[in-house]
Amino acid sequence: MVAWWLGEARAADVKRALDSAEAVIASELTVIECERVLVRGLALGSLTEADASARRATLQSLISGWTRLRMDLEILERAKRAYPDEPVRTLDALHLSSALMARFSLPGLVFLTLDERLRKNAKLLGFGLLPAGRRGSKQGNGSRG
Repeated sequence: MVAWWLGEARAADVKRALDSAEAVIASELTVIECERVLVRGLALGSLTEADASARRATLQSLISGWTRLRMDLEILERAKRAYPDEPVRTLDALHLSSALMARFSLPGLVFLTLDERLRKNAKLLGFGLLPAGRRGSKQGNGSRG
């Protein structure tokens, strides 16, 4: 999501996946990560206040049509357990756990990420993956979902 929002590499692939989705479910963690990108950009001087404000407005518009999944105790407890391809970083475990819990309500849920570590675990957990086709970064690029 962050790649598309910030116009990074593979942004077009992410945009196509989001545009074709019947519905988008995102963990609150995704929104927090987006906000942290802005805070970090301001702190490092790579974003101006005006740019950060414009990006924040775009983010709010974007997520207004999404279902946002709160990280409840069940999600937090699942994140503590092992995943098929360890080691898994803490934030990635929270993303995977959130997706697993959401899948109880939506069995056909597809996992959107460019991060190869997340993609591998999501696939091993039985999720379909987006964007399809080309692979994301081999080393991963943070917890982007």
